Amino acid sequence: MDYVIHLLILIGIFSILGLSLNLVVGYTGLLSITQAAFYGIGAYTTAILMRALGMNFFLSMLIGIVATIVISSIIGTVLSKFKDDYYALGSFGFNIIIYSVMLNWQGLTRGPLGLPGIGRPELFGLILSENGAFLILVIILTVFVFLLSQAITRSSFGRVLMAIREDEKVIQVFGYRTHSYKLLIFIVSAGMASIAGSLFASYITFIDPSSFVLMESIFILAIIILGGLANNKGAVLGAIIMILLPEALRFVGFPTEIAAQMRQVVYGVLLIILMIYRPQGVMGNYKL
Repeated sequence: MDYVIHLLILIGIFSILGLSLNLVVGYTGLLSITQAAFYGIGAYTTAILMRALGMNFFLSMLIGIVATIVISSIIGTVLSKFKDDYYALGSFGFNIIIYSVMLNWQGLTRGPLGLPGIGRPELFGLILSENGAFLILVIILTVFVFLLSQAITRSSFGRVLMAIREDEKVIQVFGYRTHSYKLLIFIVSAGMASIAGSLFASYITFIDPSSFVLMESIFILAIIILGGLANNKGAVLGAIIMILLPEALRFVGFPTEIAAQMRQVVYGVLLIILMIYRPQGVMGNYKL
């Protein structure tokens, strides 16, 4: 049972990450590869405040969101001046910069040694030390992010984002300041990713920079491509598939000495087949 709860918690955390990135990539058409950086900022902010100051999880999570918003507004201001491949390369670079800060600012992050002993959330004097109780918190926050994403994408603001994706120059002709729209959705997306980071830090109770490398951003991107771009339900489905598929392959009878490698091979082949025959993803409405 603990194993199932563990997987459900991970699915919830990565669903939040998928939903957040889908707003930028799926609905706005901006290829961002920096989500792991914001995920990490939320995690490190929560971890540092809880360890150093004994701060409550929920307050530290809010401060993490604010810190992420400030940093993402700076990064987003720069990125919003770019288009297409240059946008992707710029986000790629920022992910590496944030990772390097986590790795080398040892006075704050302890570098590769990581931050152990991160506390669990406490609510009305009750510490959510049991994974079952923590899962309820994850579900509540995942539902909140999902509903917020739905509200954004179904609003007039969301329709402008989709118009930017289809043809930014046309929407500019009608007087829309697309620069501001792209910046705002980038900031909102980063704030959502910060929530996932706070949950991850408190759940694992230990973080180090290896959890927020560039490959993690690519993994999150794979979630929304697989589940379906421009579809919030697809982002959740993608998280479920990406978390459960490797676990299912554990039970395939590969020889012990090559089991891990073969799981990765099968995993990759299945993803390639899906991309060939269903490039917009399982539930997607848009091709990247």
